Amino acid sequence: MSDGVGECRRDTTDRYRVRSRTEHFAGPMFRLVTDKVELPGENVVRRDYIVHIGAVGVVALDDDGRVVLVCQYRHPVRQNLWELPAGLIDVEGEALDRAAVRELEEEADLTAGRLDLLVDMHPSPGCSSETIRLFLARDLSPVPPERRHARRDEEADMTVRRVDLDEAVAMALRGEILNGACLVGLLAAARARDCGWSTLRPVNTPLPRRELTPPG
Repeated sequence: MSDGVGECRRDTTDRYRVRSRTEHFAGPMFRLVTDKVELPGENVVRRDYIVHIGAVGVVALDDDGRVVLVCQYRHPVRQNLWELPAGLIDVEGEALDRAAVRELEEEADLTAGRLDLLVDMHPSPGCSSETIRLFLARDLSPVPPERRHARRDEEADMTVRRVDLDEAVAMALRGEILNGACLVGLLAAARARDCGWSTLRPVNTPLPRRELTPPG
């Protein structure tokens, strides 16, 4: 831990007790719930939030130092956004690194010979439990035409581009990239590159995600 940064306590189950939980909606991607939470000092508050299944994303770098970006329509914000190849953790028993490679193959028609853990993130911890694990993919090669995924819905109109990593970071800082996972992934990849890739971690590092604390 850096000098001057105090401890950020992660295990809070003994200080923030869930007294009750109400589920309002359940779908394949997330559930919407309301908890009554007892805060330190015995003050009880209501907290509405999304219980999300989680996702993976890939910063795919080719041999020329270019990153693979996809442009996809996102209906909640009514915009096309530059993003990383990414997707939900929705295949039971699938390892996260395999899920990342699958998404890269499906969205960019590429596969990777090398994968490393880049960074983990909670994109919206004030309203969602979602955790996104971002991988760095290298040694890229094309997926054979006969094995390519048939993209549909919003993905049918997806655009795939390769952009120099430094230019992609500049795009982010100019406000041209707004997707949170893409922003974090690009900045983390540029930093990892500048550190000689010494910050990368093994793909089997445990995911910092916790199950719902039961009421009581």
